[in-house]
Amino acid sequence: MPSTEQSANNALDYRKTLAEFASGVTVITGGTQDAPLGFACQSFSSVSLEPALVMFCVDRGSRTWPNLRPFGRFCVNVLGEHQQDVCWAFGSKAGSKFDALDWEWSAWETPALQGVLARIHADVSAVHEEGDHDIVIGRVVALERMTDGRRPLVFFRGTFNIDADATDARHTWTLMGGWI
Repeated sequence: MPSTEQSANNALDYRKTLAEFASGVTVITGGTQDAPLGFACQSFSSVSLEPALVMFCVDRGSRTWPNLRPFGRFCVNVLGEHQQDVCWAFGSKAGSKFDALDWEWSAWETPALQGVLARIHADVSAVHEEGDHDIVIGRVVALERMTDGRRPLVFFRGTFNIDADATDARHTWTLMGGWI
């Protein structure tokens, strides 16, 4: 099996290598009823079962995270494959991300997107600065599963929901920094 060694110090090599790892896509939300906030995030994971902890990573250059962080609570909205448009809206730096989207104010005081597969509501437990990102640890306060047989939105090799055998993505985009 052919292998190509690449430099971890080269940003493009780094992105291309990590693109081999398929990940789900989420939208992290928080804020107030007057100022809902959110951003697309593919760097999300479970941390611990006891206590129930989750984590996400966010670029410290984000314009949304510094405004969301002081609220101390967030909602992880797990997107379904039918929600690419939601991901694009929350991945964009332009316009109001909540315009023309179905969402509600949750019982846990976070914006909750409609049509998602699941929602995880959590309080910020810790924030660790590493490299150019913050690693946010959240203590889970509530879970909502809205499974209806839909499949998750998956990001792989720079595009959404492609066949694992596909190698050419016409529209290559990374949630870690835009088009490449």
